[in-house]
Amino acid sequence: MDKTSRKKETDDAYARWLEEYDESKPDKGRKFMTVSSKPIKPLYTPKDAENIDFDRDIGYPGQYPYTRGVHASMYRKKSWTMRQFSGFGSPAQTNERYHFLLKRGQMGLSVAFDLPTLMGYDSDSVRSVGEVGVCGVAVDTLKDMEIIFDGIDLGKISTSMTINCTSTILLAMYIAVAEKQGVPSEMLTGTLQNDILKEYIAQKEWIYPPEPSIRLITDMMAFCAQHVPKWNTISISGYHIREAGATAAQELAFTLADGFTYVEAALAVGMDVDTFAPRLSFFFNSHLDFFEEIAKYRAARRIWARHMREKYKAKDPHSWLMRFHTQTAGCSLTAQQPENNIVRTAFQGLAGVLGGTQSLHTNSMDETYALPTEHAVKLALRTQQLIACETGVANTIDPLAGSYFVETLTNELEAEAERYFDEIAKRGGVLKCIEQGYLQREVADAAYRFQKEIEKKERIIVGVNDFVEEDEDVKIPLLKIDAQVESDQIASLKKVKQGRDNDRVKSTLAALKKAAQAGENHMPPLLDCIRCYTTEEEITSVLTEVYGTYTEPPLI
Repeated sequence: MDKTSRKKETDDAYARWLEEYDESKPDKGRKFMTVSSKPIKPLYTPKDAENIDFDRDIGYPGQYPYTRGVHASMYRKKSWTMRQFSGFGSPAQTNERYHFLLKRGQMGLSVAFDLPTLMGYDSDSVRSVGEVGVCGVAVDTLKDMEIIFDGIDLGKISTSMTINCTSTILLAMYIAVAEKQGVPSEMLTGTLQNDILKEYIAQKEWIYPPEPSIRLITDMMAFCAQHVPKWNTISISGYHIREAGATAAQELAFTLADGFTYVEAALAVGMDVDTFAPRLSFFFNSHLDFFEEIAKYRAARRIWARHMREKYKAKDPHSWLMRFHTQTAGCSLTAQQPENNIVRTAFQGLAGVLGGTQSLHTNSMDETYALPTEHAVKLALRTQQLIACETGVANTIDPLAGSYFVETLTNELEAEAERYFDEIAKRGGVLKCIEQGYLQREVADAAYRFQKEIEKKERIIVGVNDFVEEDEDVKIPLLKIDAQVESDQIASLKKVKQGRDNDRVKSTLAALKKAAQAGENHMPPLLDCIRCYTTEEEITSVLTEVYGTYTEPPLI
């Protein structure tokens, strides 16, 4: 049978199926759509994937364009890193939790900081009252970091730190702790989130205006390329953009656009792309639309590889690789029937694995109420271990490749991301789009649409707008942060200030200010500040004198 005859036979078979489908009277009132509100066809066939070229678009794991994964062997050689996000209360309590998790099979640490630390305030600041240790661990000086990592060999563990506008300070503290342990900075492995652009778009934690904030980042990139070569200097983060209500395509497009902006900033200060691009990493959300999330990860790798090779002319294949961490969707967790969150998280974790993530955090069922208890976080870790050891999904690499549906979704997400790139470029780039409020409005519109779909019951959330239990009495244990944590932390900070060389503190702060004013790299004088137990707020105050603070313009 020739090609034309085969095509006619296929088309005829599809027409017969479509007639049967219509006669079966599927639910006409139900909307079949992704979490991102994109309509889904009832069936996908070779016709949907006819423009896909295997070598150009799919290929092999570990080979350009990396659609199927960044490593040739993926999980057959080494499992993804199971990295539970943790940190609460005092440094000593966080250290205890880390030892608890490491003993139960966690492979890497991921540090959650409290709000004052995230925003550059010390625990004794009037702005910190009631927030010390509540949403993460309190860190004021090098002493706190020494306690957090007491008994943990930084030469043998990989650490991720979720910190942005004060990221240079926390990295300097980490390097200084390693020095005290006798671990050279060249051996340190881990990741800083350090993605200030997504803060302006979604999470809203900043201190300085965008331009000096990006300068701090490029300074760190240059310093780490020379002194901390195994460290991922930015985890370009779509997670918080998605948590704010973005669609999968918006998360994909805005995250990669941010990434390209950092690349261009580093190139603008004279860095060679292949000296820093291999240490860029990404951080994505894993939401509840199973196939859309898997397609998103596959499209992300392909887009990054193509742009880095073709637009930014990177020669080193490591510069083309998109390595990423995944966290399950906090915004999908419900306060109603919280045990359901265990199931949601399992599906989301599975999508991250089938999408080829390099590390994974699974949320705990109680995180809509508080930071997780030991029981809840252990269960979340066990969820990952069950996926790895009992489901069989890691036995073969990218098992959904070639699926008409998955490949079509991958192509559609890539095309939508490229349309966003064009629009961002027309508006003058990411910084201009932030100033204009364009990216923020796009996310807000998507969040509003999603909420309306829930209210109209076009989208069912189990336990929230359907399958509701009247007079539900939630009885799960919750972690409570004792108010004594704050007073103890303030007392500890006071003791550090009394015991340090305050003249040296003043001189190192003066040197940092001078370097900032002169356009010199921030990292060496910043490290000097940290080594003499200068506080976080003392450092941010000096830099604020040079750079000022940022106020978001009103969105119209």
